Amino acid sequence: MHLVQRRAKGGLRSAAHFIWPSRSLVSGRHHGGIGLIAPEDFARLSFLGDSGCRQCALPLDTDLGEESLCGKCAAKPPRWDAARAALAYDDTSRKLVLDLKHAGRRDGLTTFASWMTQAAGDLLEEADLIVPVPLHYRRLVKRGFNQSGWLAQGLARKSGIPASIDTLVRRKPTPSQGGLSARERWRNVRAAFAVRDGARARIEGARILLVDDVFTTGATLSACSLALRRAGAAHIGVVVLARVVRPSDVTI
Repeated sequence: MHLVQRRAKGGLRSAAHFIWPSRSLVSGRHHGGIGLIAPEDFARLSFLGDSGCRQCALPLDTDLGEESLCGKCAAKPPRWDAARAALAYDDTSRKLVLDLKHAGRRDGLTTFASWMTQAAGDLLEEADLIVPVPLHYRRLVKRGFNQSGWLAQGLARKSGIPASIDTLVRRKPTPSQGGLSARERWRNVRAAFAVRDGARARIEGARILLVDDVFTTGATLSACSLALRRAGAAHIGVVVLARVVRPSDVTI
């Protein structure tokens, strides 16, 4: 009976694919292959994985393993301990990131969580709790979702590590970071985040994996990390779906 059901489901999937061909997350075009990304689009994505600077995930010309640091992190370490990014944010990855961030397209979440799990495998192995960057409740009500929360839940399902969606709260309704300069981004999120009083016991002494969709200047991640540090977090790892690597891509 189970074999019959599996064959029936497979037949339905094939029929659905014939009627509604897959639309690539990258280009938005229909394609004849199986999956959410056309093979030619997949080949254009720049995966960063666990290479590059171990503290900010910036790609480096030479990978020295755990000793890899960019000049900026060597001179002034960030408020978190380590960072990983699945993709470079560029002309190829832009659509899949923006469709998730602004349009709430959820069909790629399982794929994104797999990429992020591969990139941050070492951080996940030692993490006690997965915490997403939060939205202010007014923006959450208006938008209806928090894409970083979705990614955190996807990582939790992949890894078995619990995700706490409401550990961090955004205390003030700051303007969107999109279109702001690097200095404006840092000023915009200063003192914007805090650990919820009821969550402090879980944070103290814990190894936290902080999740966001895009690493642009690091301002938001730094503000969140400061709040987690003040609540007693022992270690803060960061993982993002995409990391801006070119100054021209700062506006998201």
